[in-house]
Amino acid sequence: MSPNATNRKVLVTGGAGYIGSHACVALCDAGYQPVIYDNLCNASRHVPARIAEVAGVPVDFVQGDIRDADGLRGVFREFEPCAVIHFAGLKSVGESVREPGRYQDNNVGGTHVLLRSMDEAGVRTLVFSSSATVYGDPDVVPITESAPVRTTNPYGQTKLDIECLLGELYEASPDWGIACLRYFNPVGAHPGGRMGEDPSGIPNNLMPFIAQVAVGRRERLQVFGGDWPTPDGTGVRDYIHVMDLVEGHVAMLRLLERGPGLHHINLGTGRGVSVLELVRAFEAASGRSVPYDIVARRPGDIAECWADPTLARSRLGWRASRDLAEMCADAWRWQHLNPQGYGD
Repeated sequence: MSPNATNRKVLVTGGAGYIGSHACVALCDAGYQPVIYDNLCNASRHVPARIAEVAGVPVDFVQGDIRDADGLRGVFREFEPCAVIHFAGLKSVGESVREPGRYQDNNVGGTHVLLRSMDEAGVRTLVFSSSATVYGDPDVVPITESAPVRTTNPYGQTKLDIECLLGELYEASPDWGIACLRYFNPVGAHPGGRMGEDPSGIPNNLMPFIAQVAVGRRERLQVFGGDWPTPDGTGVRDYIHVMDLVEGHVAMLRLLERGPGLHHINLGTGRGVSVLELVRAFEAASGRSVPYDIVARRPGDIAECWADPTLARSRLGWRASRDLAEMCADAWRWQHLNPQGYGD
Protein backbone atom coordinates (compact mmCIF):
# COMPACT_ATOMS: atom_id res chain seq x y z
CA MET A 1 0.00 0.00 0.00
CA SER A 2 1.60 3.30 -1.08
CA PRO A 3 0.60 6.89 -0.37
CA ASN A 4 -2.01 8.11 -2.83
CA ALA A 5 -4.55 10.86 -3.34
CA THR A 6 -7.44 8.96 -1.74
CA ASN A 7 -5.68 7.56 1.33
CA ARG A 8 -3.89 10.31 3.23
CA LYS A 9 -3.60 8.73 6.68
CA VAL A 10 -0.04 8.43 7.99
CA LEU A 11 0.84 6.53 11.17
CA VAL A 12 3.31 8.62 13.17
CA THR A 13 5.08 6.57 15.84
CA GLY A 14 6.38 8.82 18.59
CA GLY A 15 4.05 11.48 17.23
CA ALA A 16 3.61 13.19 20.60
CA GLY A 17 7.34 13.80 20.97
CA TYR A 18 9.24 16.93 20.02
CA ILE A 19 9.93 16.24 16.35
CA GLY A 20 6.93 13.95 15.87
CA SER A 21 4.45 16.56 17.09
CA HIS A 22 5.80 19.20 14.73
CA ALA A 23 5.74 16.64 11.92
CA CYS A 24 2.04 16.05 12.59
CA VAL A 25 1.36 19.77 12.09
CA ALA A 26 3.37 19.77 8.86
CA LEU A 27 1.47 16.69 7.64
CA CYS A 28 -1.87 18.38 8.37
CA ASP A 29 -0.73 21.50 6.54
CA ALA A 30 0.14 19.32 3.53
CA GLY A 31 -3.26 17.58 3.49
CA TYR A 32 -2.30 14.34 5.23
CA GLN A 33 -4.10 12.90 8.27
CA PRO A 34 -1.61 11.90 10.98
CA VAL A 35 -2.47 9.10 13.39
CA ILE A 36 -0.31 9.44 16.51
CA TYR A 37 0.97 6.28 18.21
CA ASP A 38 3.03 7.06 21.31
CA ASN A 39 3.58 5.49 24.72
CA LEU A 40 4.21 8.96 26.26
CA CYS A 41 7.43 7.83 27.96
CA ASN A 42 9.05 11.12 26.93
CA ALA A 43 6.05 13.15 25.82
CA SER A 44 3.14 15.01 27.35
CA ARG A 45 -0.44 13.78 27.28
CA HIS A 46 -1.41 17.36 26.35
CA VAL A 47 0.44 17.30 23.03
CA PRO A 48 -2.26 15.75 20.78
CA ALA A 49 -4.68 18.52 21.76
CA ARG A 50 -2.03 21.16 21.04
CA ILE A 51 -1.38 19.61 17.62
CA ALA A 52 -5.09 19.75 16.81
CA GLU A 53 -5.27 23.35 18.04
CA VAL A 54 -2.30 24.49 15.95
CA ALA A 55 -3.26 22.48 12.86
CA GLY A 56 -6.92 23.44 13.08
CA VAL A 57 -8.15 19.88 12.50
CA PRO A 58 -8.85 16.86 14.75
CA VAL A 59 -5.95 14.44 15.16
CA ASP A 60 -6.27 10.75 16.09
CA PHE A 61 -4.17 9.54 19.02
CA VAL A 62 -3.57 6.01 20.30
CA GLN A 63 -1.41 5.43 23.37
CA GLY A 64 0.75 2.41 22.72
CA ASP A 65 4.25 0.96 22.48
CA ILE A 66 5.92 -0.06 19.22
CA ARG A 67 6.96 -3.33 20.87
CA ASP A 68 3.28 -4.24 21.28
CA ALA A 69 2.39 -6.25 18.17
CA ASP A 70 -1.27 -6.58 19.11
CA GLY A 71 -1.58 -2.85 19.69
CA LEU A 72 0.00 -2.06 16.33
CA ARG A 73 -2.15 -4.64 14.60
CA GLY A 74 -5.25 -2.93 15.97
CA VAL A 75 -4.06 0.49 14.79
CA PHE A 76 -3.39 -0.72 11.25
CA ARG A 77 -6.75 -2.46 11.18
CA GLU A 78 -8.70 0.56 12.49
CA PHE A 79 -7.03 3.42 10.61
CA GLU A 80 -5.56 1.72 7.49
CA PRO A 81 -2.69 4.19 7.06
CA CYS A 82 -0.94 4.43 3.71
CA ALA A 83 2.50 5.09 5.22
CA VAL A 84 4.45 5.25 8.48
CA ILE A 85 6.80 7.91 9.79
CA HIS A 86 8.82 6.28 12.54
CA PHE A 87 10.06 8.61 15.29
CA ALA A 88 9.51 6.38 18.35
CA GLY A 89 12.73 5.62 20.18
CA LEU A 90 14.89 6.42 23.19
CA LYS A 91 17.36 9.17 22.29
CA SER A 92 19.78 10.10 25.08
CA VAL A 93 23.43 9.44 24.26
CA GLY A 94 24.47 9.41 27.93
CA GLU A 95 21.63 7.15 28.98
CA SER A 96 22.45 4.75 26.15
CA VAL A 97 25.99 4.42 27.46
CA ARG A 98 24.59 3.42 30.85
CA GLU A 99 21.77 1.21 29.52
CA PRO A 100 22.75 -0.15 26.09
CA GLY A 101 20.51 -3.21 26.37
CA ARG A 102 17.44 -1.06 26.99
CA TYR A 103 18.21 0.97 23.89
CA GLN A 104 18.62 -2.12 21.74
CA ASP A 105 15.36 -3.59 23.05
CA ASN A 106 13.31 -0.44 22.58
CA ASN A 107 14.77 1.07 19.41
CA VAL A 108 15.86 -1.95 17.39
CA GLY A 109 13.47 -4.50 18.87
CA GLY A 110 10.56 -2.10 18.54
CA THR A 111 11.40 -1.45 14.89
CA HIS A 112 11.40 -5.21 14.19
CA VAL A 113 7.86 -5.41 15.60
CA LEU A 114 6.75 -2.35 13.63
CA LEU A 115 8.08 -3.73 10.35
CA ARG A 116 6.33 -7.06 10.86
CA SER A 117 3.09 -5.23 11.61
CA MET A 118 3.48 -3.07 8.51
CA ASP A 119 4.12 -6.13 6.35
CA GLU A 120 1.06 -7.91 7.71
CA ALA A 121 -1.06 -4.84 6.92
CA GLY A 122 0.39 -4.42 3.45
CA VAL A 123 1.87 -1.00 4.27
CA ARG A 124 5.29 -0.73 2.64
CA THR A 125 6.10 2.97 2.82
CA LEU A 126 8.33 4.07 5.71
CA VAL A 127 10.16 7.26 6.60
CA PHE A 128 12.62 6.51 9.40
CA SER A 129 13.98 9.08 11.85
CA SER A 130 17.70 8.36 11.70
CA SER A 131 20.55 10.53 12.88
CA ALA A 132 23.90 12.02 11.94
CA THR A 133 25.27 9.93 14.81
CA VAL A 134 25.59 7.11 12.26
CA TYR A 135 28.64 8.98 10.90
CA GLY A 136 30.42 8.75 14.26
CA ASP A 137 33.48 10.99 14.43
CA PRO A 138 33.63 12.08 10.77
CA ASP A 139 36.85 12.14 8.77
CA VAL A 140 35.86 15.38 7.04
CA VAL A 141 33.11 18.00 7.27
CA PRO A 142 30.71 18.80 5.77
CA ILE A 143 29.41 15.23 5.75
CA THR A 144 27.93 13.67 2.63
CA GLU A 145 25.74 10.56 2.56
CA SER A 146 28.65 8.58 1.11
CA ALA A 147 30.77 9.13 4.24
CA PRO A 148 31.68 6.01 6.23
CA VAL A 149 29.12 4.99 8.84
CA ARG A 150 30.27 4.09 12.34
CA THR A 151 29.18 5.12 15.78
CA THR A 152 30.67 6.39 19.03
CA ASN A 153 27.81 5.46 21.39
CA PRO A 154 25.06 2.84 21.83
CA TYR A 155 22.30 5.28 20.81
CA GLY A 156 23.99 5.85 17.46
CA GLN A 157 24.50 2.11 17.11
CA THR A 158 20.75 1.55 17.35
CA LYS A 159 20.18 4.01 14.51
CA LEU A 160 22.82 2.28 12.40
CA ASP A 161 21.40 -1.16 13.24
CA ILE A 162 17.95 -0.02 12.11
CA GLU A 163 19.35 1.43 8.89
CA CYS A 164 21.05 -1.91 8.19
CA LEU A 165 17.80 -3.75 8.93
CA LEU A 166 15.91 -1.50 6.51
CA GLY A 167 18.56 -2.03 3.85
CA GLU A 168 18.23 -5.80 4.19
CA LEU A 169 14.44 -5.50 4.04
CA TYR A 170 14.58 -3.49 0.83
CA GLU A 171 17.05 -5.91 -0.75
CA ALA A 172 14.68 -8.79 0.01
CA SER A 173 11.50 -6.86 -0.91
CA PRO A 174 12.18 -4.06 -3.41
CA ASP A 175 8.51 -3.10 -3.52
CA TRP A 176 9.09 -1.16 -0.27
CA GLY A 177 9.61 2.59 -0.26
CA ILE A 178 12.04 3.41 2.56
CA ALA A 179 13.79 6.61 3.59
CA CYS A 180 16.41 6.97 6.31
CA LEU A 181 16.56 10.68 7.12
CA ARG A 182 19.78 11.49 8.92
CA TYR A 183 19.06 14.46 11.18
CA PHE A 184 21.70 16.79 12.41
CA ASN A 185 20.59 18.89 15.45
CA PRO A 186 16.91 19.87 15.54
CA VAL A 187 16.12 22.99 17.57
CA GLY A 188 13.50 25.72 17.74
CA ALA A 189 9.73 25.44 17.98
CA HIS A 190 6.54 26.12 16.10
CA PRO A 191 6.44 29.90 15.58
CA GLY A 192 3.03 30.24 17.25
CA GLY A 193 4.54 29.44 20.66
CA ARG A 194 2.05 26.67 21.47
CA MET A 195 4.37 23.74 20.69
CA GLY A 196 8.01 23.13 21.42
CA GLU A 197 10.59 20.91 23.05
CA ASP A 198 9.66 19.84 26.59
CA PRO A 199 12.11 17.14 27.72
CA SER A 200 11.41 15.06 30.80
CA GLY A 201 13.86 15.77 33.60
CA ILE A 202 17.23 17.34 32.81
CA PRO A 203 17.47 18.18 29.08
CA ASN A 204 19.90 16.05 27.11
CA ASN A 205 20.13 18.55 24.26
CA LEU A 206 21.74 21.96 24.27
CA MET A 207 18.98 24.32 23.12
CA PRO A 208 16.30 23.33 25.69
CA PHE A 209 18.92 23.53 28.44
CA ILE A 210 19.89 27.04 27.34
CA ALA A 211 16.21 28.00 27.20
CA GLN A 212 15.57 26.68 30.71
CA VAL A 213 18.52 28.68 32.05
CA ALA A 214 17.24 31.80 30.29
CA VAL A 215 13.72 31.39 31.72
CA GLY A 216 15.04 30.73 35.23
CA ARG A 217 14.30 27.02 35.59
CA ARG A 218 18.01 26.20 35.82
CA GLU A 219 20.91 28.24 37.21
CA ARG A 220 23.74 27.60 34.76
CA LEU A 221 24.56 25.78 31.56
CA GLN A 222 27.27 23.14 31.51
CA VAL A 223 29.40 23.26 28.36
CA PHE A 224 31.01 19.86 27.85
CA GLY A 225 34.56 20.62 26.82
CA GLY A 226 36.33 23.89 26.04
CA ASP A 227 39.40 22.31 24.46
CA TRP A 228 37.97 20.79 21.29
CA PRO A 229 39.96 21.49 18.07
CA THR A 230 37.43 24.13 16.97
CA PRO A 231 37.66 27.94 16.61
CA ASP A 232 36.45 28.68 20.17
CA GLY A 233 37.20 25.29 21.76
CA THR A 234 33.56 24.23 22.07
CA GLY A 235 31.75 21.59 20.03
CA VAL A 236 30.39 22.54 16.61
CA ARG A 237 27.08 21.18 15.31
CA ASP A 238 24.63 21.74 12.48
CA TYR A 239 21.49 23.17 14.14
CA ILE A 240 18.35 22.93 12.02
CA HIS A 241 14.97 24.47 12.78
CA VAL A 242 12.47 21.75 13.65
CA MET A 243 9.95 23.14 11.14
CA ASP A 244 12.51 22.91 8.33
CA LEU A 245 13.25 19.37 9.45
CA VAL A 246 9.63 18.19 9.42
CA GLU A 247 8.96 19.87 6.09
CA GLY A 248 11.75 17.61 4.81
CA HIS A 249 9.66 14.62 5.93
CA VAL A 250 6.68 15.82 3.93
CA ALA A 251 8.92 16.26 0.89
CA MET A 252 10.25 12.73 1.41
CA LEU A 253 6.76 11.28 1.69
CA ARG A 254 5.84 12.94 -1.59
CA LEU A 255 8.89 11.42 -3.25
CA LEU A 256 7.89 7.96 -2.03
CA GLU A 257 4.44 8.48 -3.55
CA ARG A 258 6.14 8.21 -6.94
CA GLY A 259 7.35 4.67 -6.32
CA PRO A 260 9.47 2.33 -4.19
CA GLY A 261 13.14 2.82 -3.40
CA LEU A 262 15.69 3.07 -0.62
CA HIS A 263 16.96 6.54 0.28
CA HIS A 264 19.56 7.83 2.75
CA ILE A 265 19.41 11.62 3.02
CA ASN A 266 20.96 14.22 5.32
CA LEU A 267 18.71 16.91 6.75
CA GLY A 268 20.82 19.83 7.91
CA THR A 269 21.69 23.41 7.04
CA GLY A 270 25.28 22.90 5.91
CA ARG A 271 26.60 25.33 8.52
CA GLY A 272 28.38 24.52 11.76
CA VAL A 273 27.62 26.52 14.92
CA SER A 274 29.63 26.28 18.15
CA VAL A 275 28.11 25.95 21.61
CA LEU A 276 29.20 29.46 22.55
CA GLU A 277 27.90 30.88 19.28
CA LEU A 278 24.51 29.34 20.05
CA VAL A 279 24.58 30.75 23.58
CA ARG A 280 25.27 34.25 22.26
CA ALA A 281 22.50 33.95 19.64
CA PHE A 282 20.02 32.83 22.29
CA GLU A 283 20.99 35.69 24.58
CA ALA A 284 20.36 38.12 21.72
CA ALA A 285 16.96 36.56 20.92
CA SER A 286 15.78 36.41 24.53
CA GLY A 287 17.38 39.47 26.07
CA ARG A 288 18.41 37.19 28.94
CA SER A 289 21.84 36.21 30.19
CA VAL A 290 22.83 32.53 29.97
CA PRO A 291 25.63 31.89 32.48
CA TYR A 292 27.71 28.80 31.82
CA ASP A 293 30.57 26.69 33.13
CA ILE A 294 32.95 24.74 30.94
CA VAL A 295 33.28 21.19 32.29
CA ALA A 296 34.86 17.93 31.16
CA ARG A 297 33.95 16.38 27.83
CA ARG A 298 31.20 13.74 27.76
CA PRO A 299 31.97 10.18 26.64
CA GLY A 300 30.85 9.64 23.05
CA ASP A 301 30.97 13.31 22.03
CA ILE A 302 32.87 14.56 18.99
CA ALA A 303 34.43 17.91 18.03
CA GLU A 304 32.39 18.92 15.00
CA CYS A 305 29.66 17.66 12.76
CA TRP A 306 27.71 19.40 10.02
CA ALA A 307 25.91 18.33 6.88
CA ASP A 308 26.36 18.60 3.18
CA PRO A 309 22.64 18.99 2.28
CA THR A 310 23.15 18.86 -1.50
CA LEU A 311 21.36 15.54 -1.97
CA ALA A 312 18.25 16.73 -0.11
CA ARG A 313 18.08 19.76 -2.40
CA SER A 314 18.45 17.76 -5.59
CA ARG A 315 16.30 14.76 -4.69
CA LEU A 316 13.59 16.36 -2.54
CA GLY A 317 13.63 19.95 -3.71
CA TRP A 318 14.07 20.85 -0.04
CA ARG A 319 16.42 23.14 1.80
CA ALA A 320 16.54 24.63 5.29
CA SER A 321 15.33 28.23 5.12
CA ARG A 322 15.23 29.39 8.78
CA ASP A 323 18.40 30.92 10.22
CA LEU A 324 19.96 30.73 13.68
CA ALA A 325 18.24 33.91 14.89
CA GLU A 326 14.83 32.46 13.95
CA MET A 327 15.65 29.14 15.66
CA CYS A 328 16.49 30.97 18.88
CA ALA A 329 13.55 33.38 18.67
CA ASP A 330 11.03 30.55 18.20
CA ALA A 331 12.60 28.44 20.97
CA TRP A 332 12.49 31.42 23.33
CA ARG A 333 8.89 32.26 22.45
CA TRP A 334 7.87 28.69 23.32
CA GLN A 335 9.88 28.64 26.55
CA HIS A 336 8.84 32.15 27.64
CA LEU A 337 5.13 31.50 27.03
CA ASN A 338 5.33 27.98 28.52
CA PRO A 339 7.95 28.21 31.30
CA GLN A 340 6.97 24.76 32.63
CA GLY A 341 6.57 23.24 29.19
CA TYR A 342 3.25 21.46 28.66
CA GLY A 343 2.66 21.53 32.42
CA ASP A 344 2.46 17.80 33.17
